[in-house]
Amino acid sequence: MSLNVEIHSFSYKKGGIPKDYSGNGGGFCFDCRGILNPGRIEEFKTQTGQEIGVQKFLEEKTEMPHFLEGIKSVISITIENYLSRNFEHLQINFGCTGGQHRSVYCAEKIAEFVKNKYPETIVKLFHDEQPQLKVL
Repeated sequence: MSLNVEIHSFSYKKGGIPKDYSGNGGGFCFDCRGILNPGRIEEFKTQTGQEIGVQKFLEEKTEMPHFLEGIKSVISITIENYLSRNFEHLQINFGCTGGQHRSVYCAEKIAEFVKNKYPETIVKLFHDEQPQLKVL
């Protein structure tokens, strides 16, 4: 039995917090709107959190690295607990205004973190507002 970790990026304004269809009633929901929005900068408006320029901006010009370190600490406690108890599902959601920059970036980085730290998990990544994005 494996722990399935489902990670979503979403928009608070468009679709709202993703539903958890596992029957567990949800999981984590992190609000990325407290981080400076790269979408307000002209060169980044049409880009997403997958693009290098946006990533560098978030990593070098905002508190994003601190934000993600806190999230990694919190979710690690739960993932380790769920693994030890043979739980099957955990959902982790990242929301921002448009579901394009900050939430996409966070979902990507946390999916990578979980895959690397907990290779026994199955990670599924969804960009709810950006379905055209290639996912890991």
